[in-house]
Amino acid sequence: MSKKYKIAVVGGDGTGPEVVAEGIKVLNAVAEKSDFSLQYTHFHIGGEHYKATGEILTDKVKASLREHDSIFLGAIGHPDVKPGILEKGLLLNLRFDFDQYINLRPVKLYEGVETPLRNKKPEDIDFVVVRENTEGLYSGAGGTLKYGTPDEVAVQESINTRKGVERCVRYAFEYCRKRNKRKKLTLCGKTNVLTFAFDLWERTFHEVSKEYPDIEIDYAHVDAICMWMVKNPEWFDVIVTDNMFGDIITDLGAMIQGGMGIAAGGNINPHGVSMFEPIGGSAPKYTGKQVINPLAAIMAGQLMLETLGEQKAAERVETAVQKVLREDIKDVAAGKMGYTTSEVGDLVAEFIGKTS
Repeated sequence: MSKKYKIAVVGGDGTGPEVVAEGIKVLNAVAEKSDFSLQYTHFHIGGEHYKATGEILTDKVKASLREHDSIFLGAIGHPDVKPGILEKGLLLNLRFDFDQYINLRPVKLYEGVETPLRNKKPEDIDFVVVRENTEGLYSGAGGTLKYGTPDEVAVQESINTRKGVERCVRYAFEYCRKRNKRKKLTLCGKTNVLTFAFDLWERTFHEVSKEYPDIEIDYAHVDAICMWMVKNPEWFDVIVTDNMFGDIITDLGAMIQGGMGIAAGGNINPHGVSMFEPIGGSAPKYTGKQVINPLAAIMAGQLMLETLGEQKAAERVETAVQKVLREDIKDVAAGKMGYTTSEVGDLVAEFIGKTS
């Protein structure tokens, strides 16, 4: 008997609904070839909903989201809503409240995609960043004193717990073993300056590593990581790091893999509801123009399938995306693909439909 997965769909703002529609198109195509079905529930939350109602994410909506197996997100960000309101009220709220403590970001260069790194090929850029997703500087601890005066003080605290660090590190070791490529895990930190937080990270990393003798371990400061991602990306297999450093280096990763048009990520609770999204923004100036590359959203769906345990279906999607990048579209940038947003989705879905 086939499995049925309940997927909550949040198209969000700007071009988000357009790329999510193509992601669903591809998910449906691969489901027809697989032993599972997908049931979608659409949630119309985001900037327009906030403007109309003053609501961002109600308890009722969160309760409904919890009834699903995964959340498929388009993009959040509205030009008429002050930056930070939607990001904190919706994205961070979901990550923290649903305990999506892992942010998983594959960084992979595909054939047919240009990288700004000279002489680097697809075999040189293929690693994954495991980012702690619910602690650190993004936990919201801190405050201000004497706001708006010459004596203003602003404090933002990085909260790191043994539990939070260990579960992230352990997930990274397990993922590295499952990935089964170079079997090398690199801790990215700043132990020479952030001596309290990264002492905890480093000690935990080494203690947990004893349980994984088959995994080679390594350490690098975050500034060195940034340099080596540009100079020698082939050195990396899996990188594990804290919330803020992970946020920074994954955007660098998106650039070296060819841009936001192909970059996808997952906010993962291994024992609960996870959320998957293209990592680019809502691109409101392109709304309705059908020029945005949907491949990042399609790959977010691929990552969702992989996380749900549908490995064969995930591989089908990735193979189809590789074919389209190699043989069809001219460029991954908005407006330069040679096809509309919907046509790119058609290319991927049609290839899946033709394969056995």
